Amino acid sequence: MSDAFNSRERGFESKFQLDEEQRFRALARRDKLFGLWVAKQLGRTDADAYAAEVVAANFEKPGDEDMLSKVRKDLQAAGKEIAEGTLQVELSNAYAEAAKQIAAK
Repeated sequence: MSDAFNSRERGFESKFQLDEEQRFRALARRDKLFGLWVAKQLGRTDADAYAAEVVAANFEKPGDEDMLSKVRKDLQAAGKEIAEGTLQVELSNAYAEAAKQIAAK
């Protein structure tokens, strides 16, 4: 009986680990997709390099505020007015697309 519980516990731990790994991948891909969208808004020709900067910015502190702060500053410096709500919607859209891409793998 104890073996059954141990086996079940290992199964739950494996599932949790897989879910967290997929969540991390989806968030990293979300950040890249969001960075590509912002690069397009900025008219940058180096979209992949800019997206990498956005991804790196999100590793500075927990949460998304560090990444959003970078994006806001870059947009402001370029004279682009994009509402906060629009940024949040695009970030959410990027997550939905990233989750879909990760699930498809």
